[in-house]
Amino acid sequence: MSLEITRNIGIMAHIDAGKTTVTERILFYTGKLHRMGEVHDGAATMDWMAQEQERGITITAAATTCHWKDYRINVIDTPGHIDFTVEVERSLRVLDGAVAVFCAVGGVEPQSETVWRQADKYQVPRIAFINKMDRVGADYFRTVEMMMERLGVHPVPVQIPVGSAETFGSVIDLVSMKLMRWDKEEMGLKVHLSEIPYDLEETALQYRDQLIENVADWDDDLLAKFLDGENVGEDEIRRALRNATLSNNLIPVFCGSALKNIGIQPLLDGVNSYLPSPFDVPAISGVHPQTETVEERAAGLDQPFAALAFKVATDPHVGKLTFLRVYSGQIEKGAKVLIGGEKGRLDRILQMHANKRKELQSVSAGDIVAAVGLKNVSTGDTICDPLAPVILESMDFPEPVISLAIEPKTKADIEKMNSSLARLIEEDPTLRVQTDEETGQLLLSGMGELHLEIIVDRLLREFGVSAEVGNPQVSYRETISRHAVAEHKHVRQTGGRGQYGHVAIEVYPAEKGEGFEFVNDIKGGTIPSEYIPAVKKGIKQAMTSGVLAGYPVTDIGVRLYDGSFHPVDSSEIAFLIAGSLAFKQAMRKAHPLLLEPMMKTEVILPNEYLGKVIGDLNTRRAQVLDTELQTKSTTRIVRAYTPLVQMFGYIKALRSFTQGRANYSMEFSHYSSVPTSIAEEILVLRKGE
Repeated sequence: MSLEITRNIGIMAHIDAGKTTVTERILFYTGKLHRMGEVHDGAATMDWMAQEQERGITITAAATTCHWKDYRINVIDTPGHIDFTVEVERSLRVLDGAVAVFCAVGGVEPQSETVWRQADKYQVPRIAFINKMDRVGADYFRTVEMMMERLGVHPVPVQIPVGSAETFGSVIDLVSMKLMRWDKEEMGLKVHLSEIPYDLEETALQYRDQLIENVADWDDDLLAKFLDGENVGEDEIRRALRNATLSNNLIPVFCGSALKNIGIQPLLDGVNSYLPSPFDVPAISGVHPQTETVEERAAGLDQPFAALAFKVATDPHVGKLTFLRVYSGQIEKGAKVLIGGEKGRLDRILQMHANKRKELQSVSAGDIVAAVGLKNVSTGDTICDPLAPVILESMDFPEPVISLAIEPKTKADIEKMNSSLARLIEEDPTLRVQTDEETGQLLLSGMGELHLEIIVDRLLREFGVSAEVGNPQVSYRETISRHAVAEHKHVRQTGGRGQYGHVAIEVYPAEKGEGFEFVNDIKGGTIPSEYIPAVKKGIKQAMTSGVLAGYPVTDIGVRLYDGSFHPVDSSEIAFLIAGSLAFKQAMRKAHPLLLEPMMKTEVILPNEYLGKVIGDLNTRRAQVLDTELQTKSTTRIVRAYTPLVQMFGYIKALRSFTQGRANYSMEFSHYSSVPTSIAEEILVLRKGE
């Protein structure tokens, strides 16, 4: 199939905005499904995991392929919960376009902002679908305004709703200037087109003029016609709007109610009309592994084969699945490939539909498929033609903020748990496993309570591992509050050649979120340049365990300003040890601090419970930022920074004193210093473990 009529898109949104329901409707109306599955019934096709069906949320990004009006659309339904943000990150890395779903009642919610920034990072063109227009409190234009205010983008309505809540059932298409209506009895299968009613015509013309005016800012021909008062045709609007969307200057906005089967077909038309084909996105660049020269791989069958492994998963029937986005060339199953410098073979190629599979004989540019048979492959690896090696830019993943202790119940479970955890880590780059040096406990670290809960559930049910699980623990960090200097001379004489490394360093607080910065300020060759990387490596190793309680060190700068060497006894290992011990000394002098993860929290509640919610947040050491009363609603939104350690089990407490009528979401924001009295308690507990 031609790449011009191929679309690789993701469905992204805040949790509970309706992305999976939108995806289910897309699959139904494109003929991929013959019945619609509902999230609330645990029957959504794309939510195939048992944990997803039980909780009514999306946990893992699921891929499928469908066709609409001769166009092939590869769709990835992504999670909305912040704990599974890695699924969104790696999906957006390989997609050409995205549909951002917003709730017409909630508007632009916290995770909406997070996924939007992720899409900005990869410059993914987007269209927006304002869902749940049938709900009480739905406000289309307020949501459009929130997109401008909170996301800093230029949304352009291409539709306007007729009615809202129980009166919503049709939309006015501003490009074709037609009224679109859906009948409940037909399950929304047919779009009924008619002329715009007389009483709505003036409003429709007003919004159409706004649409043309916005689009004309990015199209000189359209601007000239508009200023001359000439009639602007549908095709001209679509062409200009497509160009503005592909350049990320405008965001076309659609509306509807996926649950009530309203608005999905025009959204699909919008995907075809405004989102890019693989030809419309810039050629991906990479580096030749031997020469380190930059090389490009453009979408096309005549190019060398190059693909990115954006996800690794375990399938109970076929084993290890590697999800690939093919950027260039074509390849048949059974062909030899290069994986990060090592040779491999594509034993089988599968087209995925959630957890179902279809065998393919070959794969080509623009495809999103799963491969079987690739060994030693990780998320972010490049799969390419051995005769044209290239390494594409990989992906960065956030560090985990929460841990729990996990121990196998029996000796027989030890090996089973180790192999199961290895497979889960292979699937999920945000999952970490390490052994606590002091207690010998195995610590499982992840992005949040729900993330770890799902992992433990999978260990027990999917992999059959019997284990004891401890309470969640916060991943604290250490830093310093002032400048300090230290030097260390590592001298060791043995029978033969000795060891000599001498460094003098200054440590200083870095900006929040900087992590680590190293400044080489050696002058006059007091330390030869070949030993400088060893000093830096020694410092970084020392940073893995701080001087207060052994937590990793962050937000710190180190300046290497002096030292000395021995022409015979100096070596890399000597300077590595000297750098490590000098850092420990300097950190002790620099008034070390304990840091805790702070979460950006948003609580959505009926206004009558505001006092109780804020009172409870204050007891949790929260910093309340603002409280917003939603327009045309009695719903209140409270935004705050909250210490993660205080938020374990919060949902149960929140639902208890709001009679189950409130909900919340949170995402990691930054690390902040722990109050002295609390830090002392944590350190006492840490030393007593």
